[in-house]
Amino acid sequence: MDGLAIPSKFYSIENDNSTMIPIHPLDVKPLGNAFTEHENIKIKAGIFALLPDELITQIMESLDVTMLLRLGCTCKALYAFSRQEELWKMLFLGNLFSDALHRPFLCAHTSLEPYTRTIPLANAIPRLPNLNAAAFADSWADKPFILTDPVRQWPVYKQWSLSVLLKKYGEMTFRAEAVDWPLKVYVDYMLDNSDESPLYLFDRSFVEKMDLNVGKHDGSHYWPPECFGEDLFDVLEDQRPDRRWLIVGPERSGSTFHKDPNATSAWNAVISGSKYWIMFPTNPSDPPPPGVFVSEDQSEVTSPLSIAEWLLDFHAEARRTRGCMEGICREGEVLHVPSGWWHLVVNLSASIAITQNFIPRAHLAKALAFLKDKPDQVTGFNSDVKDPYFLFVSKLKEKQPELLQEGLVEVEKLRRGKKRRWEDLIAADAEDGCGRTGFSFFGDEDEEDVP
Repeated sequence: MDGLAIPSKFYSIENDNSTMIPIHPLDVKPLGNAFTEHENIKIKAGIFALLPDELITQIMESLDVTMLLRLGCTCKALYAFSRQEELWKMLFLGNLFSDALHRPFLCAHTSLEPYTRTIPLANAIPRLPNLNAAAFADSWADKPFILTDPVRQWPVYKQWSLSVLLKKYGEMTFRAEAVDWPLKVYVDYMLDNSDESPLYLFDRSFVEKMDLNVGKHDGSHYWPPECFGEDLFDVLEDQRPDRRWLIVGPERSGSTFHKDPNATSAWNAVISGSKYWIMFPTNPSDPPPPGVFVSEDQSEVTSPLSIAEWLLDFHAEARRTRGCMEGICREGEVLHVPSGWWHLVVNLSASIAITQNFIPRAHLAKALAFLKDKPDQVTGFNSDVKDPYFLFVSKLKEKQPELLQEGLVEVEKLRRGKKRRWEDLIAADAEDGCGRTGFSFFGDEDEEDVP
């Protein structure tokens, strides 16, 4: 036994402590053990002692509830036979056919592995050691990619694990979706759940709670990868919207399809574990990802309730869809999510990650347009900020006036481009040779969708 004591509620197979089997709740042992024991209580079962165990079980399957209970009260051996779970399932359930009951069970136990292996080469998210700010701005601001080197320099990458966080922050309260739990309570749940959609710890105040130093300087715990450059929302200082989150979750937890708020880009760094990502760009001529339905003003997104349900029903189609990109971001790596990209992410194992949203220079115009045109969809600002667009423009005008002017000019170009495409569609519809006299939303299948 190599000096390792085995708890009394377990026994090992062939003296191998790596194969631990819990003691049966009624202390039933394998039949072979009878040859080394002085007594087998089955001999007190009367005529049933003469019957094979399998025949006793078959007889009990024919009994009703009253007879089964009475027989179980006659002796310890028959009590054990009468407590078989399958007997009571047959009595109270029988054969029940229900997609509503079986579907969540199926989703909760569907393996993720078939959906995340053999990613088609054409879909694979590029993997790079690192980038500099100039390369990002010139070539990568609109593309997903994974960097394999920067996160490995962070102190938190070298120091954090689930056990370390529990020891230091176990009593500290964090937000897990709609509930606030001490970390130790969440980890207990995380390590022992079979939910179809496990709760995801997603805390926006972790830096302040954990007293972390952010930035590349002495005593810092982590810093944003340098290639992403400045975050233009920094001009708002303490009035900026929520931007960074600590993410902890078990296997199968994650986020269904969404775009990041306020037209921001994002990076997501995995401290431990691994995450599968599937992503799609947003184009006026393309619909949302398969299985995702968006309201006309894009304020509401409807998709399957769980990630597993989407994988079961739509993953194969999604892989064949134009623009699909997939990848696995592993421990010590960071993934870039460009502004406006649809993305779904799921933990392939228990995971700790840090994510942050930001506005790079390349997407200033998108952010300005979003804040101005969709004020009802702007999120993350404190309630005392009544007009985020006005605040952002005012701060940029004060601190970076030339950059603001460039952004406003780009917004106007985007507006003119959309108007021109609309006018071209109307003109083409009016001039076609099919005899139609006016514009129609129901054109030929090869017509481009109206943006």
